[in-house]
Amino acid sequence: MIELQNIHQSYGQKEVLKDINIKIPEGKITGIIGPNGAGKSTLFNVISQTIQKQSGQIIIDGKVLGHKKENLSKIISVLKQSNHFSLKLTSYELISFGRYPHSKGKLNHEDLNKINEVIKYLKLETVKDQYIDTLSGGQLQRVLLAMILVQDTKYIFLDEPLNNLDMKHAVEMMLLLQRFVKELGKTIIVVMHDINIASTFCEYIIAIKDGRVSYEGNCEDLMEETILNEIYDHNFCIREVDGKRICMYHQTIEKELNKN
Repeated sequence: MIELQNIHQSYGQKEVLKDINIKIPEGKITGIIGPNGAGKSTLFNVISQTIQKQSGQIIIDGKVLGHKKENLSKIISVLKQSNHFSLKLTSYELISFGRYPHSKGKLNHEDLNKINEVIKYLKLETVKDQYIDTLSGGQLQRVLLAMILVQDTKYIFLDEPLNNLDMKHAVEMMLLLQRFVKELGKTIIVVMHDINIASTFCEYIIAIKDGRVSYEGNCEDLMEETILNEIYDHNFCIREVDGKRICMYHQTIEKELNKN
């Protein structure tokens, strides 16, 4: 489990995170949601140790992380929102980068077996020798996931992985993440915008507003108009379809237009 206690983070005079106290459960997909500028990405970066926290404690599996940057690359893997590669790389070469924490660039038999195992698991055999600049958006995202998987960490952090994906590939991505949890025992933390996708695929939600935790808990309790209205300062319309609560955005927008 990952636990944050009394986390504060500022950029200059601007306080971005304020007294964050959360627990991220194991063996689930946890979604981090909230309006733009709420502090979602900063929270993601603090939890994943991409940036150094200013105050408070981060506890991972009972161990309190110190002030010095610690080597967590065998426990945590991180896929950021923007991934630009200037080198001419094949899918296989990019995937193999994920073994660096284990091999330090010198791939051994165990590393090669892990890479081939993940390529087969994600059905990437047909594109493994293809250059990444020739891949479709969906193919590249799957290759990036493979790079994360071969790192073989307990915790996987994804920052808005659905950006630039159409609905088909976005759903495929979330189904893959569910497989990682169920079949591989991973714990996944993902920043996302779409509330309906979050409520459909995530089991646990942390909502951030104005740098504070506005909601923490399961998805079913999140999908209430009063709760979402408070998080987003917006009037939501929630309906139940096949036992799932979803946001009806068009009705919400129509209400807002009628007010004006």
